[in-house]
Amino acid sequence: MTLLLWNVLLALAWTALTGRVSVSNFLEGFVLSYVILFLSRRIVGPSTYFRKVGQLLGLTLYFIWELVLANLRVAYDVLTPRHKMRPGVVAIPLDAESDAEITLLANLITLTPGTLSLDVSKDRKMLYIHAMYIDDIDQLRRKIKDGFERRVLEVLR
Repeated sequence: MTLLLWNVLLALAWTALTGRVSVSNFLEGFVLSYVILFLSRRIVGPSTYFRKVGQLLGLTLYFIWELVLANLRVAYDVLTPRHKMRPGVVAIPLDAESDAEITLLANLITLTPGTLSLDVSKDRKMLYIHAMYIDDIDQLRRKIKDGFERRVLEVLR
């Protein structure tokens, strides 16, 4: 957590020294200070910060990829005369335990077109989702568990 603070402070210093106050300039400073902190990790000491940033980037890129694919699938289905929808409600067993893990997972599923998080069981062991395209229920469960849930747990644990 302290490296994140250092990263932000160095990015703010970069923004102040360059004299350009903008989001893009701050992001440039953030990336530059991240590289500096990464190169000085022997001096700074061991930290999970660098691993977590990579995992967060992986989750973000995976979400964007799934978002693009889901949008294309829904758009194709809307534009073609025959609909390939096979909607249904599926229970996904959860490995996520904390409120933050379950909330992030449910929101990522809901933000992806064609899927919607409906409810979490009272014992917090199942997440119920509605999916527009269910070709194979087990494949859908594996896709969510091995895709979104695994990456969410990597980032938040």
